Amino acid sequence: MTKMDIRGAVDAAVPTNIIAAKAAEVRANKVNWQSYLQGQMISAEDCEFIQRFEMKRSPEEKQEMLQTEGSQCAKTFINLMTHISKEQTVQYILTMVDDMLQENHQRVSIFFDYAKRSKNTAWSYFLPMLNRQDLFTVHMAARIIAKLAAWGKELMEGSDLNYYFNWIKTQLSSQKLRGSGVAAETGTVSSSDSSQYVQCVAGCLQLMLRVNEYRFAWVEADGVNCIMGVLSNKCGFQLQYQMIFSIWLLAFSPQMCEHLRRYNIIPVLSDILQESVKEKVTRIILAAFRNFLEKSTERETRQEYALAMIQCKVLKQLENLEQQKYDDEDISEDIKFLLEKLGESVQDLSSFDEYSSELKSGRLEWSPVHKSEKFWRENAVRLNEKNYELLK
Repeated sequence: MTKMDIRGAVDAAVPTNIIAAKAAEVRANKVNWQSYLQGQMISAEDCEFIQRFEMKRSPEEKQEMLQTEGSQCAKTFINLMTHISKEQTVQYILTMVDDMLQENHQRVSIFFDYAKRSKNTAWSYFLPMLNRQDLFTVHMAARIIAKLAAWGKELMEGSDLNYYFNWIKTQLSSQKLRGSGVAAETGTVSSSDSSQYVQCVAGCLQLMLRVNEYRFAWVEADGVNCIMGVLSNKCGFQLQYQMIFSIWLLAFSPQMCEHLRRYNIIPVLSDILQESVKEKVTRIILAAFRNFLEKSTERETRQEYALAMIQCKVLKQLENLEQQKYDDEDISEDIKFLLEKLGESVQDLSSFDEYSSELKSGRLEWSPVHKSEKFWRENAVRLNEKNYELLK
């Protein structure tokens, strides 16, 4: 895509309504730091710093303070977060940290610098919060972790990354269960609230998958099956969009395009495209299709994706979409690109390729050519190719 640059994913962790509303409420409830100091729960140094920090109203004042006292800022926030158990105060601290990072992405460095001095990682202070009971606290911590991992100078790796990705997968899978009616709602969280929290989790994944190394880690963690599970379930269009956005991000990597061949992605996306009433969902599916055909370096891979699209009647859908008017010129450009590429593939298409593609996509239809003796005489031997792949 031309304008829909990968940097657009930076804002993927935009708060969903419920989180934005709760954050506004949390910001309005000022904390009495003096009472914590009198109760000897926080140090005089931390109390003095947080009170000065709160008084800095303009971004410029705040920036000046962080530039000169960045280390103290990280130290104070982490001390307060780890020494205070009251949920409301923890929520307040996390909201301040999230606001601070959202204002200026480079501020993640203050946590990296502080962690380095104490031989920790920047996210090690926030990962334990994913186990807390309060949903707002958990999801604010998850957002901060994603921002540190995506915007920081060091990559999250090893057990920390596995832990975080497994948490994301669990949250997305719980959405899958809710959608099918298998899991009952727990506590007082409504279905609507719950789906908005899951959108926040999906936003964290979108942010992470901007980084090539995290794409590989997500795939290794069986993350693609998790995405496909959500998409094959009846989820809301926003979550649907976010999951397809994640596939689009994965498909920026030529190696990922190779790997993604083993999943039934094209039939699932073409079915969603057929039913889509939201322009943003249509747009991201077309963008993903384009990446599959454009980023794949192997001709055979491009051909396989093109064949799957042809088999799933994407050409017909594109012709219908071409008749419509769009505010977003990227959609028109992608339709034009896909029509051209799929048109070329149709010219190259042998009946055996089509038969092979139908078999792989699980959409085999017996056309007259497949019933002809000539077709089988010419192609029977080709069923043995690639270690009998088509016969398995």
